[in-house]
Amino acid sequence: MTNLPLRTVTNFARSDRYRAAVHKVIVGGAHTYSKGDDQFPVLAPAAIARGKHGRVWDVDNNEYVDCALGLGAVSLGHAYEPVVGAVREQLERGAAFQRPASIELEVAEAFLALTPGMDRIKFAKNGSNVTTAAVKLARAFTQRELVAFPGNHPFYSFDDWFIGATSVRAGIPDGVRQFSVTYDSGNPEILRRLFEQYPGQIACVITEPEEAVPSSPDAIRSIEQITKSNGAVFIVDEMVTGFRAGLPGSYTEIGLKPDLATWGKAIGNGFSFCALTGRADIMELGGIKQTERPRVFLLSSTHGGEAHTLAAARAVIAEYAQHNVIGRHRDLVAQVAAGMREIVARHLLSDAITVLASPWRVSLACKDASGNVSPSHRMLLMQEMIGRGVLFQGFYVACFTHTEEDLARILEAFDEACFVYGYALQHGVNELLVGGAARPVFRKYAGCDGVCPSTPCPRESKCRGSHV
Repeated sequence: MTNLPLRTVTNFARSDRYRAAVHKVIVGGAHTYSKGDDQFPVLAPAAIARGKHGRVWDVDNNEYVDCALGLGAVSLGHAYEPVVGAVREQLERGAAFQRPASIELEVAEAFLALTPGMDRIKFAKNGSNVTTAAVKLARAFTQRELVAFPGNHPFYSFDDWFIGATSVRAGIPDGVRQFSVTYDSGNPEILRRLFEQYPGQIACVITEPEEAVPSSPDAIRSIEQITKSNGAVFIVDEMVTGFRAGLPGSYTEIGLKPDLATWGKAIGNGFSFCALTGRADIMELGGIKQTERPRVFLLSSTHGGEAHTLAAARAVIAEYAQHNVIGRHRDLVAQVAAGMREIVARHLLSDAITVLASPWRVSLACKDASGNVSPSHRMLLMQEMIGRGVLFQGFYVACFTHTEEDLARILEAFDEACFVYGYALQHGVNELLVGGAARPVFRKYAGCDGVCPSTPCPRESKCRGSHV
């Protein structure tokens, strides 16, 4: 083997012990499938012990520049003091009370002031709850049953209406699946045909207003027009784009006028703040004041108005008002995208690695020597980046406290990782990758590699084991 650049992070002893123990007590080893061991290389941290600004330290005290930031939930930085201080101050006053906390009104008014066309708000703790609440409202408002969403979208909810359309549908009655229909987010004509196929039956269309891979806004504008012209409720999911693609999110940047919108992630800077906003006439179906129509039992949870989480959201809103956070995010993303493109070109890897960049995110598409999409090569790239002190899962999003030193470290690690990638294209990836490729989150059996989309899968009897 030629002299490859050496990895600087090599000690994962405590991570190995953590991995051995965690699956004995926590189902899946994590509370989000995207954080699971099957999504990362063997040579990677099993758990993070702490974070500060744009960096994290694992249980072995290895230090990394953080490129994913809690799946995009950390917008300002880990342990960002203005947010932590606001939470600390609220905790001294209490977290949960028998009546609503007074901060609920303040945060509601502040949030709605940022969201044109949104009249009402409800708080929640996770994105699945607010997207499902939006679907429920839409069904009640239109008195229709079907929900339409892009089948190429990775995730909207852990609830039946979405998961029933994936391969992981054990526990979901077959009858439930008939109430969801899918289309291609890049092809509005498919949605138009769905409305023709199911006249007067589709209650709502839920979609991200903007995807991580840049595309023309004309498609989403057409989707809005088709939805509204057919009497359905238009829902935008700003869970990923909110407080990243713009302030408050993408819909104002593109010029959309959604009926309902869902929010989370970056707005809490790591705290579990989510929200559903929308038109008063739709949202009030879940209230206790309107008396003309049957009530919708909307979001009702003990911790929905958790005071210190709302204090975090209020502090984040204040920081965005005081600083040009979106501008800083865009500058950082642009630097990373430009740097990665230069490195890919210099290593003559343009046919193997494609740098896909929007103003708020950089993603990489990885291929093998034959030009086929290769999860193994993507995993190798992750392994080599992680081994050089960059926690990388195939994409980069920014936080306000990422520094120029952080960016230099990311690009230096990427440069060396690309050298290894080039070697793998010539000599084979299996010689270099420790363990296997990441497996799809939405796979029917844990042992399945998910490469066969056929129904039924001709390899199903084998997929129940760990043959891959």
